[in-house]
Amino acid sequence: MTTKREWVSWAIGRIEADFNRSADTHLLPLPVPALPDIAIYLKDESSHPTGSLKHRLARSLFLYGLCNGWICEDTPVVEASSGSTAVSEAYFARMLGLRFIAVVPKSTAQAKIDAIAFYGGECHFVDGPAEVYEAAQSLADDLGGHYVDQFTYAERATDWRANNNIAESIFTQMAREPHPVPHWIVCGAGTGGTSATIGRYARYNRFNTRVCVADPDGSVFHRHWADRSVERVEHPSGCIEGIGRQRVEPSFLPDVVDRMEAIPDACSIAAAHEVSERLGRRCGGSTGTNVWACAMIAADMAERGLRGSIVSILCDDGARYADTIFDEGWLAAKGLDIARERRKIAHFFDTGTFAAG
Repeated sequence: MTTKREWVSWAIGRIEADFNRSADTHLLPLPVPALPDIAIYLKDESSHPTGSLKHRLARSLFLYGLCNGWICEDTPVVEASSGSTAVSEAYFARMLGLRFIAVVPKSTAQAKIDAIAFYGGECHFVDGPAEVYEAAQSLADDLGGHYVDQFTYAERATDWRANNNIAESIFTQMAREPHPVPHWIVCGAGTGGTSATIGRYARYNRFNTRVCVADPDGSVFHRHWADRSVERVEHPSGCIEGIGRQRVEPSFLPDVVDRMEAIPDACSIAAAHEVSERLGRRCGGSTGTNVWACAMIAADMAERGLRGSIVSILCDDGARYADTIFDEGWLAAKGLDIARERRKIAHFFDTGTFAAG
């Protein structure tokens, strides 16, 4: 008969073997010929087995739960998610033979719901993003399971000093580039775990790299960064899945963030369309949010006569958003006309300038 400790050892071995089979993700140049002294790169996290940046987080969260004794053989695993984390966690749950239930808003893209089901997960739907936390905890309690709670544990489940986290990977891949130490690294915040990992890693290794968080303009994070008394917003955070929240999540560490940019949804979607065309493949809305902030920073650096590199993240594959941000009917229903913003971001790529307004 297998003991609890033996099963946990087996489970960790399974996850580590999966990691050992996986190659690192690519670092893609995003050319802006008009800015020869400023290089922009995108870390392509869509090439993970489950197609997004959240694959790293899900692996860390499962290892954290296993080593803490929270996940054992036959433990039902529950998560609150806008989709991508749940897709990745369903993958690891299936690997370990565990039941997985994702608590997701009804607005979650159908492709993500389908991907959760593909990996054997179940979906429990709630009306809005603010309802996922309580519903997930309640469901885990009812099932005698474990609520993974990415929003609390993202920053502590990841080994930010090294162990092939995303920051270490970026700096390693940048080593032979003209500007190997990035002037800026730009990322979004859903849990805050990525910005925490990158910010801590840069400080620990004494790199003079600054962290910018690109945040949907409806989100609370940029408001909290500017005024720590602001803990939540009552209106929806927007339609860019995976980033932006109505409440400040425990994993968001504002003191490791050097700059925040609030990006309107129309700008994020326009940038996602433009970058998808320039790369020859679709990328998601959160990538567009990142790229819009990169354009602002690059234009500012050029105006100040600075040289250097900017690294950001291609968070997931745009195929997941075929029925949302890449669907003209969906955009019209949301009242989103991105033509003006599309011209603006295209002008940046063509000229290196980024006019206000």
